[in-house]
Amino acid sequence: MGRAVEYDHYGDFDVVHIVPQERPKAREGEIVVEVIAAGLNHIERFVREGRLQGRVDIEFPARQGTCFAGIVKERGPGVKDLAVGAEVMGHAIGGGAHATWVRVPRTAVVKKPATMAFEVAGGLYLAGCTAKSIVDELALGPDDVVVISAAAGGVGHLECQLAQIAGAQVIGTCSPRNHDYLRQIGIHPVTYGDGLEERIAEAAKGRPVTAFIDNHGGDNPALSESLGVPADRFVSSDHRREVEIRFLRAPAEDAEVTRLLTELSGLIEHHKLRLLISGFYPFEYIVDAYEDLAEMHSRGKVVVGMQPVETGARLSWYRSQKARTVHER
Repeated sequence: MGRAVEYDHYGDFDVVHIVPQERPKAREGEIVVEVIAAGLNHIERFVREGRLQGRVDIEFPARQGTCFAGIVKERGPGVKDLAVGAEVMGHAIGGGAHATWVRVPRTAVVKKPATMAFEVAGGLYLAGCTAKSIVDELALGPDDVVVISAAAGGVGHLECQLAQIAGAQVIGTCSPRNHDYLRQIGIHPVTYGDGLEERIAEAAKGRPVTAFIDNHGGDNPALSESLGVPADRFVSSDHRREVEIRFLRAPAEDAEVTRLLTELSGLIEHHKLRLLISGFYPFEYIVDAYEDLAEMHSRGKVVVGMQPVETGARLSWYRSQKARTVHER
């Protein structure tokens, strides 16, 4: 027997509970994966809270979790190219990645590079595909100066690096606590608040701002217009949400998902892209992990591990210093 996260009505963290899970059986074209690590995403919380009713339909009782990495434990008839024991990463169709096992179509996963940590692979899918799709859509190059808001977040920190890989000069808006992190990955940080437009212009060093990716909303549309960004090169927070929902609901046979995840995997494998894990929690602490994410202060990704080596009273040892600091404030 394993365990799975489940909820039977819309609500906050108190509706989440861990239920027993029998190991599923692989059917035609499917595999059963033992989950080693799984990422958490804000949009999953919004779905659970009922904020996306009418756009993301769910049936109760609902299972939670989209991104995962793990080990193939069984393959169904018709699956020839993945052996039992293969390490894979991908997405759970309709949710269910926050569990001991997940059953998915073979086409919902790609092979995990041997050098990639499971927690990185488990947190990559949704944020990674969203970020890469948005950056690819802008077709950035060396002539571009791009501003990215919420630049240290789960999607934002990947957008920053992907824009940089494309050759663009990247200016990231963020709180002061994230400045050092953005500098470490080669991004020019600019603090939110009054005078933001002037600070962006100074950071651009006389070059025009040619693109703007808004991960936050608020006054950013007006800011982008004031900076002279062409309307067709402004990515709104609403559009970013639509892209994220598109990958949240992507069917297993979606070829773009496979392409994007494979390309992202290759960039990480060759040390061109880094996924930051700011919080790593044992499965038993999944509510704490979602509370951490809900603080909206997380750099990069928050991930749960299904079978950490440490057990008992020392489980809390796995909680990141950043996460403990947030809870203690």
